[in-house]
Amino acid sequence: MRKNSFYLAVIILIFGLTACAKREIKNIDAKGAGIVCFGDSITFGYGATPGEDYPSALAKMVDIPVINAGIDGDTTSEALKRVKSDVLDRSPFLVIIEFSGNDFLRKVPKEVTLYNIRAMVEQIQAKGAMVGIVDISAGMFLAEYRKGLSKLAREKEAIFIPHILSGIITNPRMKSDFLHPNALGYKMIAQRIYRAIMPYLKQNGVLNKSKK
Repeated sequence: MRKNSFYLAVIILIFGLTACAKREIKNIDAKGAGIVCFGDSITFGYGATPGEDYPSALAKMVDIPVINAGIDGDTTSEALKRVKSDVLDRSPFLVIIEFSGNDFLRKVPKEVTLYNIRAMVEQIQAKGAMVGIVDISAGMFLAEYRKGLSKLAREKEAIFIPHILSGIITNPRMKSDFLHPNALGYKMIAQRIYRAIMPYLKQNGVLNKSKK
């Protein structure tokens, strides 16, 4: 009986390690001018002074150009209209997409939100760039979006970046209001995004190129 239990434990361990393994990402060999952070108020940096937003903090970590293409209050429908001008025309090698909060507040059906984000991902990947999809859920808050975005990331071979607000929206020291981070909160978001994209930046070789 113990022997069977041992084998079962080994199988579960192997399965877990396989599940945690780094996934293949579309356009891993992407060429481009830098990273575009495409999103709403969380990307824009609402609640912090200019230069304290997460894209600015991320730029210091990766030492390559990072563009903040966040607009406060943006929905996925509004963002879809500006993909070309704010993202594609800048020729990035990686685009970090962060949306859903304003869709939720305006009671846009979740299916519409996911459809719009899927359209963004497809347009960006068609131009040869990698895509990272950000999840702003925390606990049960927006949990249904987390599941949908995770599934979309798997289907489209995009980087999934979960729980960036976890521990922030419940910590008054890291918030500027009931939802938005302050400078300290945005720095933590940047660190979480950095950890998620770093393996793919290394695989792409862009970090080595930036130091030449």
